[in-house]
Amino acid sequence: MIQAKGIVKSFGTLKVLKGVDLSVGKSEVLSIMGASGAGKSTLLQILGTLSTPDEGSLEVDGTDVLALRGDALARFRNRRVGFVFQFHHLLPEFTALENVMIPALIGGSSNKEADAASRELLEKVGLKDRMGHKPSELSGGEQQRVAIARALVNSPAVLFADEPSGNLDTRTKEEIHSLFFELRDSLGQTIVIVTHDASLARLCDRTLYMKDGLFVPESEALLK
Repeated sequence: MIQAKGIVKSFGTLKVLKGVDLSVGKSEVLSIMGASGAGKSTLLQILGTLSTPDEGSLEVDGTDVLALRGDALARFRNRRVGFVFQFHHLLPEFTALENVMIPALIGGSSNKEADAASRELLEKVGLKDRMGHKPSELSGGEQQRVAIARALVNSPAVLFADEPSGNLDTRTKEEIHSLFFELRDSLGQTIVIVTHDASLARLCDRTLYMKDGLFVPESEALLK
């Protein structure tokens, strides 16, 4: 589902990624761990087409995404990539249902199609009775469930999650962790998660560790 080779990224004179190789299989749940500044989020943004590497190659779902430009890249990102962040980034003036519908409408779905897909996903993530509520009327965990449903509404090839439970209490965190694996089992979803949470990493099919812009053995990674 993802094939990245020789990914290099610098910001000024700071080389953040130093030639990263990564392969992720379909329906795999992969976690990436490492200390702050190791390059995890930068890599995730490149894999998710939010940023471009200075060097390297990247295929997502069989598409050479580094060759895409402008509208073609925007369409690919909208339809084949889903993102969940630590902070939910929901639009406060819209209901949960409307927040989930927006990417589908942008992607060209009719209002009826977007409504049906969004309702189905909100029910799947346990928010059947909360669809008409605005973000301010939802708990942190509920808001994150809305964000996950929104990320999935266009049936993306890969769901990327950057510290998805980092802002939640322990009980809610565990519920969100379980939800990712329920989605993998029910939808066959491929998921790549950047996290500092060892309990989440242990649930994943595989965990990779980053240090100074490269993947390293766990024994070499400084996780704090």
